Amino acid sequence: MALYLALTAAILHAVFGALQKGRHDPWLSRGAIDFSYGLMAAPFALFVVPWPEPHMWIIFLGAFVIHVGYKVLQAMAYSKGAFTVVYPIVRGMGPLFTVAGAYLIFGETFTLWQWMGIATLLAGIFGLAIYNLIFLTTERETLGLALALAFSTGLFVALYTTYDAYGIRATANPFTFLAWFFFIDGLAIPPYALRRWLKMTDRPAAVPLMIRGFFGGLVAFASFGSIMVATRLDKVGEAAVMRETSTIFAALIGWLVLKETVGPRRIALMALIALGAVIVEVGG
Repeated sequence: MALYLALTAAILHAVFGALQKGRHDPWLSRGAIDFSYGLMAAPFALFVVPWPEPHMWIIFLGAFVIHVGYKVLQAMAYSKGAFTVVYPIVRGMGPLFTVAGAYLIFGETFTLWQWMGIATLLAGIFGLAIYNLIFLTTERETLGLALALAFSTGLFVALYTTYDAYGIRATANPFTFLAWFFFIDGLAIPPYALRRWLKMTDRPAAVPLMIRGFFGGLVAFASFGSIMVATRLDKVGEAAVMRETSTIFAALIGWLVLKETVGPRRIALMALIALGAVIVEVGG
């Protein structure tokens, strides 16, 4: 079940990333998405799930701060670099540091075969990023900044994955954590996005933007909810590694939807990512 949930999260996370990077300003897309899932989560948090235990409020505060940092860095990275360059680096940094965090916090250990799988997966992810970097024809003037932002965002991915895994295990009902997380997390970015939208001279139409936000909110529920339940059912490190197969789906979306070039070398690198994930799972 944890494996299926992690793979579901991988597919949906790639869709989520493409929704944010799409034709709208990444800040506006993120604001619409956060507003939508915060609004949808509110009735569940307030009236459906059990209320959080007293010790959970400080955990929610920590999660709020970490996720705001992650979202700010990711929006900045998407503003400066191509999706197929930024996304693999962000996701490649995540499992490497998450595995270290899972060892320190949860005492998780990996076998030699699993470490080989992680090395294989990271070789595919960073190979894909390097290939995109070499052959990129657009946004090269901001590439250095985009790479630095992508690296920093990857660190925050590892931080929130480990921290949220701790949070969902700290409450009796995992759906209490999920409902309140989305309710609280939806408060930060929308006011800034609205202010940014109002200052634009050529504003995008509000209705298509909010429709994108609504569907992005549904994807966020399914993606984040899947990976959080997976970390509660099984090892945090293994779930994090399996989720990073999202890079494969992101490359496909970049090719099919965003019209970014994908060739045989990219396909080979994507196969390497999938192979690494399989080795991690079988080796455990």
